[in-house]
Amino acid sequence: MRYGNSMARYFFIAHLPTIILLTIIPPIAGCEHFEQIPRVQPQNEAVKGDENLVIPRSHQRPPIIGPGFQRKRTPSDQSNRVILQNQKKSNEIVEMTNEGLDLSTKVPQPNLPSLAHLLARTEQPSLVSPQVAPSLSPLPVSADIVRVGLLLPLSGSNEIIGAALLNAAQMAIFDFADRRMQLLPVDTLGTVDGARAAAQSAIADGAQILLGPLLAESVLAVTPVARAAGVPVMAFSSDRRVVSTEVYTLGFLPEDQVRRVITYAIGQGHSRFAALAPDNIFGATVFETLRSVASEAGAQVVASRFYDPKASEFTDVVRSLADYDNRRAALVSQRDQLKESEDSVSKQALKRLENLQTIGDLPFDALLIADGGKRLEALAALLPFFDIDPGKVQMLGTGQWDVLGLGAEPALLGGWYAAPDPLAREVFLRQYKKIYDSEPPRLATLAYDATALASVLAQVDGGPDFSLATLTTPSGFDGRDGIFRFLPSGTIERGLAIMQVGKRFSSVLRPAPKTFEPLLN
Repeated sequence: MRYGNSMARYFFIAHLPTIILLTIIPPIAGCEHFEQIPRVQPQNEAVKGDENLVIPRSHQRPPIIGPGFQRKRTPSDQSNRVILQNQKKSNEIVEMTNEGLDLSTKVPQPNLPSLAHLLARTEQPSLVSPQVAPSLSPLPVSADIVRVGLLLPLSGSNEIIGAALLNAAQMAIFDFADRRMQLLPVDTLGTVDGARAAAQSAIADGAQILLGPLLAESVLAVTPVARAAGVPVMAFSSDRRVVSTEVYTLGFLPEDQVRRVITYAIGQGHSRFAALAPDNIFGATVFETLRSVASEAGAQVVASRFYDPKASEFTDVVRSLADYDNRRAALVSQRDQLKESEDSVSKQALKRLENLQTIGDLPFDALLIADGGKRLEALAALLPFFDIDPGKVQMLGTGQWDVLGLGAEPALLGGWYAAPDPLAREVFLRQYKKIYDSEPPRLATLAYDATALASVLAQVDGGPDFSLATLTTPSGFDGRDGIFRFLPSGTIERGLAIMQVGKRFSSVLRPAPKTFEPLLN
């Protein structure tokens, strides 16, 4: 295994043993930012000097070891099979389902060093095994055993996502781990206290690196426990607040998505931007990134509106963004003036105005909508009603648009957003569905990539290498969501593609980069 100046790459197509899972998990997808926070802009008050630009004011139970597994063979299949005993129920963590993307666009694959030798072994890696109540002191560990803690909500309101992430982690174990690798799944119970206790349990059992937890507040609770033990953390949060030295986040950061799509839009000639965003930390982050990128490129953010993230009715906010009442009044006034004239020119002009809703151009030529799911659908449906014409205004989105069938809403058809290149995860999606007979949630690749990276770094000469220098290698890694690298600050940098919304599938407008630019000191 080489890393440093050469790309540390590890995710190549592997032939998994045929695995059958009895648990059926419905598709779930989306960004983290699950928590609802107090509104930061209760009313859409205009900024002084610019009545169209709105700015937000700011931007114990013991842990339960993961479900047990058993192996068996069937007459119809000679390969090992893994049976998950626990049955799960659906929840409503996110509103979006797994993406379906146009995979016909072929992106050239780089010439990367192969890790096929890790996949050609005949022995099976260690899998999850049932454990009794966790010990308060470290268990004796053989010198060649590498234990990796996996902190997931295997019970509670997020248990479906937790179970799916565990599934993905096991796929990576089969693909990349050797017999020395032991995965220690620990239930966080979906709570802050549960996450803290889970981290303590995993470390007491000898974990040398922690994968997870899922939500930002849980990561913040785990951080002091891990830091005191000198154990690095690869969390699944998409909240930049959780990062610190040796606490890394694998989540899809909205800043990267916004920077990528706005930079692309500016390159296509758009210079006047507007934003529709939820009135919370996520919305504030998106808006501030939009303003920063636009300012750097000499573009402008000329309008913005924020709405209650718990709302289901958005008529007023879209009406306000469209300046509909003033534009409508201007149309009515012009009609009245033309009606008073009897000449043929006036009559022809009046006839042209009969089918218009408003008169006058909007001040923006691109609109960034920072939402997904049902709220996005509701917002998009109102745009043409208030005369925001998608034919004149380019629609832009975040990774929350990375879902199947978004183009069913006409106003979003042709919209642009930034997301990982679908070709990078095509094999993962196909394998997951074959093994577990269900679509994986969008976050499942995070657990796969984290586990695969830990598995590879556990096999380096001289023992596992989870050091800061290795995890932050500037060339980065190649995962199921494309290339990524951890910065010394703990944040993740990803190579994102520009996607365009189609009637059923999204297509790649600009492929994701295959290498990173050198870091500047």
